[in-house]
Amino acid sequence: MTATSPPSDSAPRVRIRANRLVLYTVLVAITGLFLGPFGWLVLTGLKTPAELAASPVHWLPDHIQWHNFADAFNLVDFLGYARNSLIIALIYATLVTLSSAWVGFGFARLEAPGKKTLFGILIGSMMLPQMITLLPTYLIFAKLGMVDTYWPWVLWGLGAAPYLVFLFRQFFAGLPRELEEAAIIDGCGYAGIFWRIFLPQSWPVLSASFVIAFTWTWGDYIAPQLLLSTDKSTLAVAVMSTYVTSAGTPVTNLQAAASVMYVVPILLIFLVAQRGFVAGMSTSGLK
Repeated sequence: MTATSPPSDSAPRVRIRANRLVLYTVLVAITGLFLGPFGWLVLTGLKTPAELAASPVHWLPDHIQWHNFADAFNLVDFLGYARNSLIIALIYATLVTLSSAWVGFGFARLEAPGKKTLFGILIGSMMLPQMITLLPTYLIFAKLGMVDTYWPWVLWGLGAAPYLVFLFRQFFAGLPRELEEAAIIDGCGYAGIFWRIFLPQSWPVLSASFVIAFTWTWGDYIAPQLLLSTDKSTLAVAVMSTYVTSAGTPVTNLQAAASVMYVVPILLIFLVAQRGFVAGMSTSGLK
């Protein structure tokens, strides 16, 4: 009898490598689609007005105009507007993260009549467009004398956000019941359970919630434009309304350069907190 050689495992390895190659190709293509608009924004900020007006489209600048970024920075009080945006974003992101965590903890761990109905109404409120509540909100703040102040963002932060409440509720619902039972036996109330046990355990969702809330506020144009004067306004309003000619025509290359500098802080925050952000988004739906 002749000995038979064992089957070769080269074929499965080739298939695995081919599948990985296809997967990486798809991921690179999708990444390119997402980065394409930002790349075009950078190129626009490096062109001259004549190149932007050229037909057909002038894809790459003949001579890179680095001074566009310096001009965009110096034309307005860029750091002042950025400071205003940072103050508002930090106030709102911090308060709304904590208030949403507290509300999410209540929905996840406390029992009360009508809890499911209230949670359904909360989730349903996410379907309301911002424009519907904009006029009533402005009238309320005007009656309270809070126009041209940062108090609206404080109150919005204390009021929690439905989407963030949902994230925290999903995360807290997945924690073992034994944690709070042991704390209750030791004489700890629900407020202590939240601050001492549940909140320290929820750092992935805290990170994700803070990044999301900060991005919302940093990129908001409508509320600052409506509620704040020019001196107290944010960088988003300045970028959209300042870089124009005397005839009101946008200076596109300067506006693009300012937009690139405007986006950089968000990118840096995400790069720093990306591990917690991804972990929070992936674990908030697991039970």
